[in-house]
This record gives sequence, structure tokens and C-alpha cells, in this order.
Amino acid sequence: MRVALPAHAHQRYGHDLLPALMEPGTYAVDPEPSGWPWRPWEEVGAREAETRGVYAPVYSLSYGPRGAIAVSPGDVRGTVLIRGRCDGLCCGLDSRNGPNLACERCGREVATRIDDCSYWHVVWLDPRVVRAAGADGPARRVLAWEELRDGQAEIPPVEPKGAWSPVWEAAVAAALAHLLAESGGARVGVPTGAVAEVFGPVLDVLLPPGPPMKSLSLAGPGLPAAAPDIALVPRHPQTGEAWPYDAGAAVPLMAEVWTYLAFHDDRRLIAVAGGRAGAACHDAPVPLLPYGPFRPDWDVFLYTLVRLPEVREPWLRAVYDRVKEGRYSRPFL
Repeated sequence: MRVALPAHAHQRYGHDLLPALMEPGTYAVDPEPSGWPWRPWEEVGAREAETRGVYAPVYSLSYGPRGAIAVSPGDVRGTVLIRGRCDGLCCGLDSRNGPNLACERCGREVATRIDDCSYWHVVWLDPRVVRAAGADGPARRVLAWEELRDGQAEIPPVEPKGAWSPVWEAAVAAALAHLLAESGGARVGVPTGAVAEVFGPVLDVLLPPGPPMKSLSLAGPGLPAAAPDIALVPRHPQTGEAWPYDAGAAVPLMAEVWTYLAFHDDRRLIAVAGGRAGAACHDAPVPLLPYGPFRPDWDVFLYTLVRLPEVREPWLRAVYDRVKEGRYSRPFL
């Protein structure tokens, strides 16, 4: 079953082994060129880069194919590793030498497996040499927007060890790039609560000080009608389409993250002398709290921003340059 390409598809995180990028039985397609070979920016130049959908300088550009297909490593059959292509940094394969899986029958290069530490484990099938084939059984129905809350698993923002979820860091970073582009450089007012916690600090750093000129809030299925200047809307987990919002600018956010922001209240219960909350408060689970402030993923933010034509505007290009040179400074560290 085809699903939307995850926001963390190309994320690198930590130094531990990460789980599989894709759920078993699902696949996603990357519309961007990806993988080996790579060419440095100095060789490509700004004009050619724009024809490939990149609008500001990057270290290098992929000249791999568009449409690479991501699947879970456990779903792959009939392939063998290519001798001499199995290098990695630490614990597995990291794709540095290009395709590393060949067809077991004919020996043709067909895919690239990535399973090193810091990477989400995935196999990228080469769209030039593989094709989709029909499967037995009925096709899975696409969920209606109104069904997402009940039919879509949520991703909690904080992991059991107290760290922010890397999926949240990637999803918010991708949405943040679109949010900045939609702001036009104007100060954005952020609603209180979880939205302010994950978006507010970074907007405070990247946008000019002063009173808000534009409003931001969540909009989507199950929420009361609202008409902010900029709306955070869910991105459908199967189709990748953004929820239709006609009252202003829409910024898509991964549905699993959007749903949690829209329908959870993680404010901690505190003891109050003479309070009347009763046993319900004592029995309620205490929400997990992070051990530090939220930091959007630096790589995912830049990867998304550099592919938006708005980054050519002087004010946003200045933001891009500042963030690119300040990886180890606020608000990304």
C-alpha cells in the first residue's frame, strides 16, 4: 500500500540504531532526485540547480533518479548484497558507494539498503529497474479526513527516555520552513499550548521582534471553524495531500503530529490545597516531560527550505544563510 513519504525519510538522528522508516506492507515514493551520484554546488551552479528544484546553495546535489521507492528492509525478497558496496560509518550500510543490492537471479543493481546507526532503516528501490505489480486482495480504502482522528495512530512528542521524538523534530522542521515562507517575514502570533512550545521559540529567533502581524492556529477536521492568516493543517498519511483550507495560507504538518497537537492537553496536574478533583486526578497518568526545550531538526529544515522558491527573497535567504552557518546555535541546539 502506498503512503505519504515521511518527513523524516532523510533524517539522521543520534548514534543509535533506529527502527525501520516504513511500516511492513507499505511503500512511499520520493519525488526528488535522491542517492548516488552527487555533484558539488560549484560544479552545478545556481541556474542548473534551480532547474532541479533547489533555490539556494547546498554542499552537493543528488543526480540520482526521481521516484525512488522506500520499503521496509523486511519486505525485500530475491536480492543479494553487492561485494564492495557494503561500506558504512559504524554499524551497517549507509549508501556511500551507491546501490548495494542486486537481483539474485540476474545480478542487476536494483536497490540501496541503509541500516547504519543514525539512519532510519530502509531499502530504496531504483525506479528505473523495478515496477509495481498487482497484489491479491482488495485495495485498502483511503481514509476520509473525518476518520483520521479515530483511524490514525498518534506519535507522542516525548520518548520514554525523556528525549523529544525525532519524528516530531523532523515534522515540525519541515512545517517550519513552509511557515516562514508564508509569513513573508512578518511577525507571527502563535497560540498558547503545545503549538507555542514547538514553534514559538524558533519563530522568536528567526522572525523580527515586535507585535504579531499575522495569526497562526491549527485548522482541520474535528476542530471548530477558524480563519487565521496561516493555518497548520494535517497532511494525509496515505495520499500526502494537505487538508483543504480556503481562508488563508495553509502549512501542512504530518498527520500523526497534527492530531496530537489538536486533541491532547499535556498540562501537568498539580496538587492544590483543598482541591476537589478526587481520585480521578490521582489515577490520571502523568504526561511524559522532555528533559530539554524542543529543537527542530536542522537538516530537515534546510532541506525543505532550500526547495521552496520563496528562499530567493532577500529576507528569507538571509534566514537560510544564518541557519546554515549556525548549526550549533539557537534555536537548533
